[in-house]
Amino acid sequence: MESATNVPPARLSPVEIEQYHREGWVVPAFRLPDVEVAAMRDALDALIRANPGVRPEKLVSAHVAGDNGEGVRGDARFLELARDPRIVELVSGVLGDDIVLWGCHVFCKPAGDGYETPWHQDGHYWPMRPLANCTVWVALEESKVDNGCLRVIPGSQRPRALYDHLHEDRTDLTLNQRMAEGTFDESLAVDVELEPGEMSLHDVYMIHGARPNTSSRRRTGVALRYMPATSVFRRDLRPADGKTGVAVDFARRPLWLLRGVDRSGQNDFSVGHR
Repeated sequence: MESATNVPPARLSPVEIEQYHREGWVVPAFRLPDVEVAAMRDALDALIRANPGVRPEKLVSAHVAGDNGEGVRGDARFLELARDPRIVELVSGVLGDDIVLWGCHVFCKPAGDGYETPWHQDGHYWPMRPLANCTVWVALEESKVDNGCLRVIPGSQRPRALYDHLHEDRTDLTLNQRMAEGTFDESLAVDVELEPGEMSLHDVYMIHGARPNTSSRRRTGVALRYMPATSVFRRDLRPADGKTGVAVDFARRPLWLLRGVDRSGQNDFSVGHR
């Protein structure tokens, strides 16, 4: 058992913050304890059982308990994870002290036939303006090259630009839009391999994707979505025009102010809450 002095702090170091801003992603030293990861795997299994008609890669708004209005019956344990003060502290290292939680997507790739996630930029899909977000991708199981770990293009966030995405009418993708060929150099890709409890943080403009899972091991990540409260969650926008292959309802999506104040003064924290 690790002593308290050997447990990595739940905050980003200056080196980690510098990497995030330079490369668009970072894997912090902090990780969730094994007992907490095991509890979240139990929550994952319950979530899958509660949604037999939903592909496990498409468990959107899993943190909204019960019928979430987006085709999924969520589980409050994912909200508890998203609100964990240790994770919020990590996010504050790159977003500042005013933080809004607006999303949680469970990407569970079954062994043998886990869907591919095409190369994309998150900002292409999302309605906050100005466009700003940090995603915390928490591994609940091993996420390795052979079972379809996250892949990133380091530095691709630096131009602060969104590139063309093309629609693909396929049923074996987590998202049905892919970046246009020739807009980036795939040879620069880095595989973000994680052990259970480890997590990566990535920027809203960073190009990323994941190969299909053809291994004999399931791969699960929980993507927690945070924006700075200087941005406005624009409920009137549908940036990808409903063509993503994942049902979302931004007009009714609940928001939580987790830290600080709403600097924009325009975010509605009552919509979508029961």
